[in-house]
Amino acid sequence: MTKEILIVGAGRSSSSLIKYLLDKSDSENLHLTIGDLSLESAKQKAMNHPNATAIAFDLFNETERQTLVQKADIVVSMLPAIHHLELAKDCVKYKKHMVTASYISPAMQELNEEVTKNNLIFMNEIGLDPGIDHMSAMKIIHDIERKGGKVISFESFCGGLIAPESDNNLWNYKFTWNPRNVVLAGQGGAAKFLQEGQYKYIPYNKVFRRTEFLDVEGYGKFEAYANRDSLKYKDVYGLRDAKTIFRGTIRRVGYSRAWNLFVELGITDDSYTIDNSEEMTYREFINSYLPYHPTDTVETKLRLALGIDQDDIIWDKLLELDLFNPTKKIGLKKATPAQILEKILSDSWSLSPEDKDMIVMYHKIGYELHGQNHQIDSRMVCIGDNQIYTAMAKTVGLPVAIATLKILKGIITTPGVQMPIEEEVYTPILKELEENGIHFIEEEVPYSGYN
Repeated sequence: MTKEILIVGAGRSSSSLIKYLLDKSDSENLHLTIGDLSLESAKQKAMNHPNATAIAFDLFNETERQTLVQKADIVVSMLPAIHHLELAKDCVKYKKHMVTASYISPAMQELNEEVTKNNLIFMNEIGLDPGIDHMSAMKIIHDIERKGGKVISFESFCGGLIAPESDNNLWNYKFTWNPRNVVLAGQGGAAKFLQEGQYKYIPYNKVFRRTEFLDVEGYGKFEAYANRDSLKYKDVYGLRDAKTIFRGTIRRVGYSRAWNLFVELGITDDSYTIDNSEEMTYREFINSYLPYHPTDTVETKLRLALGIDQDDIIWDKLLELDLFNPTKKIGLKKATPAQILEKILSDSWSLSPEDKDMIVMYHKIGYELHGQNHQIDSRMVCIGDNQIYTAMAKTVGLPVAIATLKILKGIITTPGVQMPIEEEVYTPILKELEENGIHFIEEEVPYSGYN
């Protein structure tokens, strides 16, 4: 009997997910209905495959939505996190499994009792970060616990970057994912983590000046700035004995110091709009954040305001972004500073057709065993194939696809609203990810404590 999979959302992250399931569709007897607001996007992802039907899908058309959910055996939502709930409620109503790559929201968690009672699996946080980070970390943590050890420090880093062969700007960075998330990174409260048993907080205006350094064999040196809340992983991962818990976002060295200038200037703010933003030039936008001076140029004022020395490479990074262009207009009505910055950066940081992206994930897990301290370093590097099958699409989409099939085949059976932290879930998924080129290199290294 054919298994019906409803996939809602055919954006960039869905390419590898859909290809994986279509490649398995004959042998596993699958039919995919791919729905998106854009019928064209859905058709592109369906690739004229006989086992796929592309449709224009409006989430807020309740009748259509519920009809599609009723027909499905499992629903995969690749929509933004705020839109999962309508589908989730339908899945409870019509007793269908559900898979998403998003964090479990409080509203989703509230469905747990009904989901469990109906013997349904709502697998969330099964993308890259969250997702592969959970699975790869829990595998190591459980291995340590099985041999009688206890985790005493946990550091985890992840970043969506540009592949070395496509790294051709001074920032060593391009947008490989949602640019808005990059511009707003670090906002919304202090970064919180645990360091040698002490609670630590880094306010937003300091996040990009307190970085860690990482060496990734074969790829060189990276830096990482603190994520917003590392403390929740103490309970999620059962790290009751850990004295250090830190999670960070990876960039190439030098990125954070330069980015911090935008924070200092105030142009990452998303809380108010700029008057006349549509007609404003890039140069006028930058000047609007600087004090008036009858003779000094915008460049001089910016150097003075931010303390940039004449021979500082940061100045060249700013010039590369064309920030001082007197003719290029922003062209956005009533835009926030953050939206304007995103527009400016998109001119310089968009991927070219021949560019490839890269994902780097790195765990440093210290543990105590028989009175001795040890450490495991685990790292994964994935480079995209092209603009459609990017590293980001692979690392987000493949875990979603593999989990979907494992649920349909009865390999993953424990019901409830969950994330992939149990052995039943992560063991088969990590194994198959490895077969698809997403693999971790784990090695024992001397215990370093907190760096």
